[in-house]
Amino acid sequence: MAIMAWVWPICGLFGGPLVIWLHGRFPGHGNAPFPVSVAKGTLHCGAGCTLGDILAENLALAVPAVLIAFGWPGFWEDKIFAVWGLDYVFALAIGIVFQYFSIAPMRGLGLAKGLKEAAKADVASLTSWQIGMYGMMAIFHFAVFKGLWGAEINAADPEFWFAMQIAMMAGFATAYPVNWLLIRKGIKEEM
Repeated sequence: MAIMAWVWPICGLFGGPLVIWLHGRFPGHGNAPFPVSVAKGTLHCGAGCTLGDILAENLALAVPAVLIAFGWPGFWEDKIFAVWGLDYVFALAIGIVFQYFSIAPMRGLGLAKGLKEAAKADVASLTSWQIGMYGMMAIFHFAVFKGLWGAEINAADPEFWFAMQIAMMAGFATAYPVNWLLIRKGIKEEM
């Protein structure tokens, strides 16, 4: 699967040595036990989330006006909720593209059918990842950064990206069981 050449280094941004070990141990397609295949499928989802979140967070930092469409200021008092909306849109779009390049070649699908199947495979997986990630980022944002430090931390700060690495691991934990089910049901391809 050619798309995995992108997945491994992107996931290495948050998973570091664990991702390197997994790739070194089970680099190819179809040679891993089912739980490892699910982990690889979950990382596939995580690559879309990671890339989408990096792009969206930096866009929101550089051009805060993009957050108006996501309810800030006005609907949301705290900007983080609008940023999460932007994150989700970016992550979902990139995740579906990543899924398309896995599913379409393996199933011999055209563009429209391939995108439809990619969306079926990625929406639940990516949403569960983002829920875990947002939950952990909420802990950091409200309890640690604002609560303990009294600071407003954003994508310009290294502390934000350290927290995001931990949040991505939380996203992996919440997306793993969903990916298990999607792969078992044949909705998502085994990696």
